[in-house]
Amino acid sequence: MGWIGKLLNGGDGKNKPAPAAAAASPEVARQPAGITEIDAIYYRWLAAAGATQASKQAEQQILDELTRLASEPIVGAALIPRIPAIIPQLMRTLQDENMSAAELSRQLAQDVLLVAEVYREANRPCYHSRYNASPSINNMEGAIMLLGQNGMRMLLARVAFRPIVSMQSGGLTIRTAPLIWRQSEKCALAANLVAPALQANAFDAYLAGLMANVGLVVAFRLIDQMHAPDAFPQSDAFIAQVFAQARILSVRIAELWEFPASVTRAIGQAGQDDADAQAQALALGERLSKLRMLVDTGRFPADDPFVMTGLGKSELLVFDKLADDEE
Repeated sequence: MGWIGKLLNGGDGKNKPAPAAAAASPEVARQPAGITEIDAIYYRWLAAAGATQASKQAEQQILDELTRLASEPIVGAALIPRIPAIIPQLMRTLQDENMSAAELSRQLAQDVLLVAEVYREANRPCYHSRYNASPSINNMEGAIMLLGQNGMRMLLARVAFRPIVSMQSGGLTIRTAPLIWRQSEKCALAANLVAPALQANAFDAYLAGLMANVGLVVAFRLIDQMHAPDAFPQSDAFIAQVFAQARILSVRIAELWEFPASVTRAIGQAGQDDADAQAQALALGERLSKLRMLVDTGRFPADDPFVMTGLGKSELLVFDKLADDEE
């Protein structure tokens, strides 16, 4: 996996009505929901958690195993499928500013699934409305020219990560894996879109968005294997620790795979007060994507204060772009 490093450059959250006498005072206005609160709601929705709570001992056993994996990233990485062998070759071609569409088309032809992905991407309505292209593109070189260098890089990154985040084992993982992957794609897109305004590298932000959930997938596999069928681990303290340890594991695996330092640092710093621009882009991408998932699946209406509070005009534009029917 060394090719990646070489080739690629708090509020209280409670929705309580304000007292009438203080409603106009900015000091008591509702604060944006903190990421810890968003994560708790997102986790319980993701797992379809019931009312029965697992014991503290059961939760601690899961956390201990997740902590062990975070300290032994080789073991954690062993749970992750390998990427398609053709991807590094394609990434090398895309690094060339004088990239030949004909040469890239020849390389893509080696993988039927990649060819299908390129055609599917090039025929999305947003490209046709933007460029007034024909209703259907069935020429590979034309599809490559339409998507452009950056579009192809992001497409290949998604294809490379899809088996990682979408791997399946038990019943819980089978249900949650497609949702985690969908949120990962939204997070990557959101981080990519907000990065320029933060003076962060847009493609590194995209990679960080795709990579940030790898540890969470491993965490759900552990929960799937270790939780009792009649009780589910879902205490606030447990959820906070799951996300914290899963993030550490994502960082460790990214380091093991020799991702660029800006990517691994962004994953590790996201949500911290002293985070750099790359981490800020990722943190905003995570917030917007999780809220978008909760809205699109009916957990909250789009105009709910829990969702909207704290989002400025530019964030709202990105939030709208993440809607399922916009993709």
